[in-house]
Amino acid sequence: MKLITRDTDYAIRAVSYIAKKNNKVVSVAELVERLKIPRPFLRKILQVLNKKRILNSHKGQGGGFVLALSKDKINLVELIEAFQGKFKLNECFFKKDPCPNRKSCVLKKKIDNIERYVIRSLSKISIKDIVK
Repeated sequence: MKLITRDTDYAIRAVSYIAKKNNKVVSVAELVERLKIPRPFLRKILQVLNKKRILNSHKGQGGGFVLALSKDKINLVELIEAFQGKFKLNECFFKKDPCPNRKSCVLKKKIDNIERYVIRSLSKISIKDIVK
C-alpha cells in the first residue's frame, strides 16, 4: 500500500512550487521545466486541483495557476483525497463483500484508531509548513 501515489506526490510538488511564488501566476511551462514532470501528466493534475478549488487557473497570454486558498488552508489530507479518494487504511472486505465481523472485530477497531491518528496528523501539515 502506498500512502502517497505518484499523482499526489506531483500535486504536492506543484502546489508547493506555486505557493512559493506568492500569488504570482505560474505557467505550465515553468512548472514542467522546474519540477521535471511530463507536461500531459502535469496538465491532468493541475486540472484536478483547479476543479477541487485548490488552484485557480488563468487563461490566455501570461496564463497559468495560482493558489485558490492561502498556504495554511491547504493540507496534505486534502491533496491525498483529491487524487486517491477518501483516506482509508482498511476497507474490511472479504472478496467483494463486506466482512461479516466488522462490528466486533478487534483488529478493525485498532486500525480505525490508527487511521484517525494518521488523518489528524496529515491534516496538521499544510503547504505553508512544506514551503518554509
